[in-house]
Amino acid sequence: METIIRTDGRKFDETRPILAEVGVLKNADGSAMFKLGNTTAIAGVFGPRKVYPKHEEEAERAILRTRYNMAPFATSERNRPGTNRRSTEISLVTRQALTPLIFLDEFPKTAIDVHIEVLQADASTRCVGINAAVLALADAGVPMKDLVASCSAGKVGDAVVLDIAGKEDTEGELDLPIAYYPKKKHITLLQMDGITDGKEVKEIIKLAVKGCEKIYEEQKRALRNRYKLEGAD
Repeated sequence: METIIRTDGRKFDETRPILAEVGVLKNADGSAMFKLGNTTAIAGVFGPRKVYPKHEEEAERAILRTRYNMAPFATSERNRPGTNRRSTEISLVTRQALTPLIFLDEFPKTAIDVHIEVLQADASTRCVGINAAVLALADAGVPMKDLVASCSAGKVGDAVVLDIAGKEDTEGELDLPIAYYPKKKHITLLQMDGITDGKEVKEIIKLAVKGCEKIYEEQKRALRNRYKLEGAD
C-alpha cells in the first residue's frame, strides 16, 4: 500500500503539507492559522468575557460559542455569505469536539467565543477549522487538558486513504473526519459520509488517528515557536 501513489502524488497514508501559525490576529485574545494542503482556516478567540445576552450565561461554568464560516471566495464557485445549514452543523460539531478539553467550570458566568473563517477550501474544512481553533484557544490562555487534533480518512475506489482532498472528496466512496484527544486517546468527533462495513471503519479510524497524531506534533511546534518569539522580544 505504501508504494501506490494518489493523483496528487501522495502515498495512501500521507497527509498534505501542514502549516500552522499562532498569533496572527492583532485584535483577538488568541488566534491561529492552520493550513492543510490548499485548505486554509483562521481562528480568533475572544474571552472568557461577560455574556450578552445575559440570560444565556450559566451560573457554574463558561459557555463555549463556536462560529464556522466559509468565506465567499474560498471555493471556485462563490459561496453565499451568511449562515446556512452546513455552517450551523459544523459550528455545532466543532463545539462538541472542543468542549471536553476546556476547563469551562473555572470561568462561571462567562462566554468563550471561537470564530473560524475558512479562507480556502479543498476538502476537510471542518478538520482544519478545529485545528486552527484549538491553537487559538491555547494562544488566548484558555486552560485546556490537552490539544485536540483533527484529520480525515476515507475510501477512494478500493483504497483506504488519509486526509481526503480534491477529487477524492467529490468522487470518493467515503469520508470520515475525526477529532482526537491524544493524551487520553479519546475521539471527540466522528462523522461519516458513505457506507462500509465495521472492519473497514476500524481501519479508516486507525488511519485518521495516525493523521491526528502528526497534526498534534505540528500544533505543539507552532505553539513552541510562538513562545520563542515572545521570549525574544
